Amino acid sequence: MRALVTNDDGIDSPGLLALARGAREHGWEVVVAAPEREASGTSAGLTAAGDHRSIHVERRDLDGFEAYAVAGHPGLIALVASRGGFGEVPDVVLSGVNRGANTGRAVLHSGTVGAVLTASVNDLRGMAVSLDVPLEGEVEYLWDSAVTVARGLFDVLAGLPDGAVLNVNAPNVADPGEPVRATLAEFGSVQTRVKRADEGTIDVNSVLVPGDLPEGSDAALLVAGRATVTPLRSVGEDLELRW
Repeated sequence: MRALVTNDDGIDSPGLLALARGAREHGWEVVVAAPEREASGTSAGLTAAGDHRSIHVERRDLDGFEAYAVAGHPGLIALVASRGGFGEVPDVVLSGVNRGANTGRAVLHSGTVGAVLTASVNDLRGMAVSLDVPLEGEVEYLWDSAVTVARGLFDVLAGLPDGAVLNVNAPNVADPGEPVRATLAEFGSVQTRVKRADEGTIDVNSVLVPGDLPEGSDAALLVAGRATVTPLRSVGEDLELRW
């Protein structure tokens, strides 16, 4: 299996390197291509920094991996990979490990998830991996715990049909346990707050939202300390909608 490993936290993120190492230790061939700087919240955007849709790509030395820092968003990186832009087309796209959970319908806005949804519409299997850490305060990031959860699903991913996507979230604990299949919450425990600050300015912040979360949802299970896995469906026709 050949895996492209990307993220939205940028090429220098320790979570990216941890996931790449996990894939290599699993016996997969790995190429790393990630944004040259943070690209969180970019969804499946295809923005590139360059003239005439050209993309600046810099070869990096990353723990022995074939690695590229790309002046573009993770969705664009997945698209380029599906067209052979980083060598042989990968069998799977792994995205993460993201700094912070990706739960609920808000995964639509995540660059981490956007990369694997882009892979999906190009007939590649994908897995987004995120580590649930607080929004504020000092914390020890247990990247390898998230990788352990992901590695337990690598063979599952490899056996799924082309275009399949798994969204994986791990609690920031030493022993996250086996992941539980979860539904996609309507909202996560972290939501976006928009406030008009002054004339010409709008503040957009992430805030913790108190209250009960739907039982069995990815957000609720993660708050309870359980690792979760949620299959996602990418873009397709709504065959049930009638008018």
